[in-house]
Order: sequence, then structure tokens, then C-alpha cells
Amino acid sequence: MSLTPAFLDELRARTLLSGLIAKTTKLQKAGREFRACCPFHNEKTPSFYVNDDKGFYHCFGCGAHGDAIRWLTDQRGLPFIDAVKELAQAAGMDMPEQDRRAAEKAERAKGLHEACDDAAKWFTERLNGIEGAEARAVLRKRGISEETARSFGLGFAPDSRGKLKEALKSYGDAMLVEAGLLIAVDDKDPYDRFRGRLMIPIRDARGRTIAFGGRIIGDGEPKYLNSPETPLFDKGRTLYNLDRAQAAARKANRIIAVEGYMDVIALAQAGFGEAVAPLGTALTEHQLERLWRMAEVPLLCFDGDAAGQKAALRAAHRALPMLQPGRSLAFVTLPDGLDPDDLVRSKGAAAFEALLKTPQPLVDRLWASEVAAEPLDTPEQRAGLKRRLAALAESIADSNVKHEYLAEFRARTDAHFGRGPRAFEPRGQRGPAPARGKRDRRGVWQPPEPPPSSTARSLGAAGLDPVLARAVLAGLIRHPAEIARHMEILGSLRSASGALGKLFEAVIDVALEDRQLDSGKVLTILARSGFDQMAGDLLRADTLPFSFTRSRADAEKAREDLGEAIAVMVALPAVDAALAEATIGADANDAAFARQQALMQQRRALGERLANLMLADEDDLDE
Repeated sequence: MSLTPAFLDELRARTLLSGLIAKTTKLQKAGREFRACCPFHNEKTPSFYVNDDKGFYHCFGCGAHGDAIRWLTDQRGLPFIDAVKELAQAAGMDMPEQDRRAAEKAERAKGLHEACDDAAKWFTERLNGIEGAEARAVLRKRGISEETARSFGLGFAPDSRGKLKEALKSYGDAMLVEAGLLIAVDDKDPYDRFRGRLMIPIRDARGRTIAFGGRIIGDGEPKYLNSPETPLFDKGRTLYNLDRAQAAARKANRIIAVEGYMDVIALAQAGFGEAVAPLGTALTEHQLERLWRMAEVPLLCFDGDAAGQKAALRAAHRALPMLQPGRSLAFVTLPDGLDPDDLVRSKGAAAFEALLKTPQPLVDRLWASEVAAEPLDTPEQRAGLKRRLAALAESIADSNVKHEYLAEFRARTDAHFGRGPRAFEPRGQRGPAPARGKRDRRGVWQPPEPPPSSTARSLGAAGLDPVLARAVLAGLIRHPAEIARHMEILGSLRSASGALGKLFEAVIDVALEDRQLDSGKVLTILARSGFDQMAGDLLRADTLPFSFTRSRADAEKAREDLGEAIAVMVALPAVDAALAEATIGADANDAAFARQQALMQQRRALGERLANLMLADEDDLDE
């Protein structure tokens, strides 16, 4: 079996080294790298580092160093070929055939690399010679300096059908056709593919020329012509300028994806060396994975016209199934009609940098697109929006990220249609909320109780339903990770008075101090603040009829229900207060009466949402 360098390079590229090592070694994020106590020698201070961008691990203590294959051979003791087979299976790659054809193919690939490299040198010589005068004029017009042209290896293909073929004749027509440099049609003699074009070499991650892009000089179609796919060049897996951008991205701590070659070149000249571009296609899954290897949130900066924004949205949809905690996309929207090349030439690098500082998160791009997709005047149209948003969220493979998107879209929908709590600010003293029924310890629904006592009114002085607030607090203590997620909404409860209000404030303060919490840690911190008995009672509130207060409830359902309960809890006081005001003037005119009826409908809807959260079966109530 012959394992070619190309096969092994692809295998390493498809393997996330930190993910492989994390299966047996606990890693901690350390900037762009991961660190751990070295698994090859005993140590108390971490000196073992994993770098996904470079694809290797290194220990500064014992000197252990290697890639994914070396990890399996040294750490797990696998034979080399077994390590390769295991990685290939995980990466979805077929092992090479066990015959001499693989070796012949590797030798042929070496020849193709050399042919492409020699073609690049020949094109550069033409650009700098008499034939390249017009191409040099085009570069000057676009503001591309000689230094930049030399750095990117730009060249020129004369308008001839045979000059390149003659210059590289030692390789033979068959190899030049296979490299994409010549075109073979039927039984005619092969001829030069690129003619009368500014030539842009396309390199792989190791900096080897594998293909070309050619921009027409003067009039003609197509404006850009790429090499066809070859044994070296897969345009769906390749990003232009990847070889140069990797180091720049680590230094800048970001990666920028733009639409075309000239955008990348102009940005690099302006000081943005961390820019890459797909090759005439929408971003593919493989290209997105490459971007995520360099930054957790790549910046997509496509042209400001309609076509560019459609391409950005396609990338957003394609990325959704691949999202993971901390891994997303952000979008930089250019002024309509401009591309990055135009912007840096007309307004300078500072204008582009300013746009990079305020990117649009992925969730905002998706939300804005769906809200603008069609009118939202009727219940059916609003239901259609909810269905589309839910479908987008459901396409996410990671359950935690999916849950976050479902909750976020639900909250935004409520806020957009005037039912959400996001704009709510406590109005101060309000009257008691209308009496509500509740379930007893056996889950049997009881009729509404008499108006609350002065003590109950004190607990609900900020307008909060004390029973619901108590349940939410119990849920937050049992699921402390949700505190940070709902921080914006919970922050509006800081001004609540009474014991529950103070406990809300204490719980939020705990989360602000430490985002890595578990229930035990929350209780310990609250105990030091004098809330030990109240917090402990809440954690034992298993008789409350909600999934998120139960110790053995499904975690994902509990988190989803808790988010819904928080939304209802904060929305209720605002609706109740508005309804009380509207009821006073309901007899004044038709408009006031209509407002009262609308608020009553909102109030009923909130009651139904709350009722849907309550556990009804007696079996569900048993612990």
C-alpha cells in the first residue's frame, strides 16, 4: 500500500487535532491554541500545547512533538498503518489502492506540481516583459503596486494558442492537459487554455501552485476563467490565498472571506493579509471548515449588491448544520454597489476596518432575512415566519446550539409582535395580579385563591407573580448555565423588592462573577451571602409543576421550558399593568375598548403559554 504525501496531507487537513487529542486528554483553551498537562510525562503545570492551525502538538517540557498520526502511534501505541486507517475512516476517506498505480499517481502529481510552478514563472516573465505592458497598465489603474504583484506571483498569458505549450513542451501535452494548462478538444492538437489574461496563481495550504485564475485584459467573456478541476485542484476545497492568510489570521485573530481574487489582493496591499476567497462558487462545507480552523467566527464580507448579499445568505444557511458552541459566522455589509477592492481604494483602510469592528452576527442575518421575506400582516403570515425560523434552527446538528436558536427566535418573534419582554422596564408599584389557580401536591388543579395577603403583595411588589418567580428561581439554581443566557431579561428584575427580588439580584450577581457554575457552587456562594435557607428550599421545590424544578427531568426540555417561563414571567406584569390602565378608560371610546380587548387577548395567550408548561400527569409529579 502506497500512502502518498498528498493523501497524508489531506488526511491531516481533515482531522481536527484538538478534537482527536481531547478524547483522552483534557484540554484548555489558550488563545488560538489549547494546552494541557503533558500526557507523555508527569507535570503539574501545563506545558503541552495543541495548534489546530499548524496541525501539530508540542510539549515544552519533554519535547514531545507530532501530528494526528504521530499522536495515535505514540500515545495509543498503534502501528503507523493502523493509525492512518483509523483517521481515514473518521475523515470519510478511502485508503489508497494497494498496487503500483498509487505510486505512479503520486509521481504524476509531483510532475503536475512542477508543471504548474513552471507555468507560474513563465506567466510572471511575460508580465514583466514587452508583452505584459497592457496587463501592467491594468494593475496600475487598479492601484496594485509592483511589490504586491510580485508577492502574489501575478503574471500574464499572451493572446496565443501555443506559446505556453511550446515553453513547457518537455512535460508533454498529456500532462499539461491534465494540469489544466492546455485544452484538448476531440482529435485536434491541444492549445493554451489561458490567452490574453492577467494570471493569478492559486496555491494550496503549503504554498504550491495548483491552478490559475485568469482575468481578461480588455473586453471579452468570461471576465474570469479558472483552471478546471484536476488531480491537484478541487475548487470546492480550496480557498484563494490560504497559504498566506493562515499566519496573518493568527496574528490578527480573525479571518475575512471575500468574493474574488482582486478583493484579496487589494485588501492585502491595504494591510489586511488575513483575507481569502472561494473560487467562483458559493462557500462550501469544506471551505467553512477551513475558515473555522483559523477563527471561531469568520467574517464574511461579500459585495454590497444583491448578488453578493444572496451569496452571504447562502453561506449562512450552509453553515447552520455545522454550528457548534462558540463557532459561528459574522457578516460585514458593504455600501451598496461597492466591493472591498472599491472601498479600500476610494475610502482607505480605516473605513474598511471600521466595518470589521461592527459585524452582523449570524442570528441577526437570518432573522432579518426571514422577517423581510414576506408581509407579516395576517396570523397565517406570522405563523409562516415562525415555521421558517423553526426549520432553520432544527437544521443545526448540535443540540445546545439548536436550543439556543429556538429560544432566541421565539423571544424575537414575541418582541417583534409586541408580546415579548425585551423592552419591559418595571413601572414601580402596581396592584396585585389577578387571582390564578394552581395545582396541589398531587397535581390536581385548584380554583383561584383569594386576593394575596400583604406579605404576598410585598414579594410581588415589582409586579411579578410570586409563585412563578419562585419556580423560575428554583429552575435557575438547578440549571445555572441558563442565568447567563437570560441575563438581559433577568437584569430587568434587579429593581424588584422583597425577598424574591433580592434573591434574583443575588443569583444574577453570582453569574456575573463566574459563568462556569453548577448548582452546588451556586448554593455555596448564595449561602455566603445569607441566602442559604431560601435557596436550599427552592432547590427542593420538586412539587412545583414545572419540568425545570425537577431533579430528574429531561435537561433539554427543562432548559426550553425555563426560557419560556422567564419570558412569560416578565411579560405578565407589563400586560397586567397596561390592561388595568386600559380597563379604566374602556368606556370612553371605541379605540380604548378595542385596546382593552386586545390586551385581554394577550393576557389569555400568556396564561395559555404558562398552562402549557405545567406538568399535568401525576406520574410526572412523582420523584
